[in-house]
Amino acid sequence: MAANRAIGVDLGGTKILAGVVDEQGHVLATEQRETPTGSQDELLDALTRSVRALLASEIEAVGFGIPARVDRRTGVALGAVNIPLHELALRDELERRLGMPVAVTNDASAATLAEFAHGAGRGSTDLIMLTLGTGVGGGIILDGRLYSGWAELGHIVIVEDGEPCYGACSGRGHVEAYCSGHAADAVARKVLGPQATARDLVEQRHPALEPIGRHLGTAIGSLINIFDPQVVVIGGGFGVAAGELLFGPARAAILREALAPAGQEVRLALAELGAQAGLIGAALVGFEAAR
Repeated sequence: MAANRAIGVDLGGTKILAGVVDEQGHVLATEQRETPTGSQDELLDALTRSVRALLASEIEAVGFGIPARVDRRTGVALGAVNIPLHELALRDELERRLGMPVAVTNDASAATLAEFAHGAGRGSTDLIMLTLGTGVGGGIILDGRLYSGWAELGHIVIVEDGEPCYGACSGRGHVEAYCSGHAADAVARKVLGPQATARDLVEQRHPALEPIGRHLGTAIGSLINIFDPQVVVIGGGFGVAAGELLFGPARAAILREALAPAGQEVRLALAELGAQAGLIGAALVGFEAAR
């Protein structure tokens, strides 16, 4: 008999947030600790301890959302920027340590699944999510199922030979270079002074947010032309804070770039599940691994 509860683990650069989740998306208990970044072994030990702190007889599986690309065929974590995970068969290693079914997916994909099932995308069958945080992540739902490929939506090119991307990415003109919180911070320093941040742009409803919204809409327009989603969800700290200040110029760009009638019909929505979206989505992926 299915136990009907799973543990979801949202691994971030600074903290590990784990929780027991039922199939209705309710978070029944949580456990949080700092993310160790000294070595891969230390990180694996911390992930294992986070899960064991919540284990009970009714837990049937564990899902992990991680800030890295994941090979969907093998479960190998292909590398992360802020944490020591590199070319590791993470799914197999954690199954060995925990002795139960384990699933691993990208953290933004996990949040996307949660918003689709229990948040802003409820009732849809096709959904795109973009998380505008320090960087830009994303996920895709097609015909009610999470797309399990890389879905590195933040690295779509929207300006040929444009602004350089951040971190280890060698590309230019990517969504992340124009629509992330990092990019908004740079805009704030340019228009408001060296100590300004994206928060200041939002609090002042500054017109410098308009081009960020247009870039966002340009990216969404291309995604609409490929996937024809019913809803596009915007999440992440900067995305939710800027919210409707970005939606106006984004909608104008969508109408220009997206083919009719998809551009007119798509719904834009803000993410609803907040900081728990990642662990909820990870648990939902865990349920799938158990069945």
